Amino acid sequence: MLWSDPDDEPPEELRDTQDMLRRLGILMALAMVVAMLVLGLL
Repeated sequence: MLWSDPDDEPPEELRDTQDMLRRLGILMALAMVVAMLVLGLL
């Protein structure tokens, strides 16, 4: 790797977006579990 090569780190906005999408995915998974429990209790 040359000293002139750009860093492999993604830009700040991209990292923020990835974190938000990760949190949204976890939230959606939890919502699905809760929905399945509620439907199972009906």
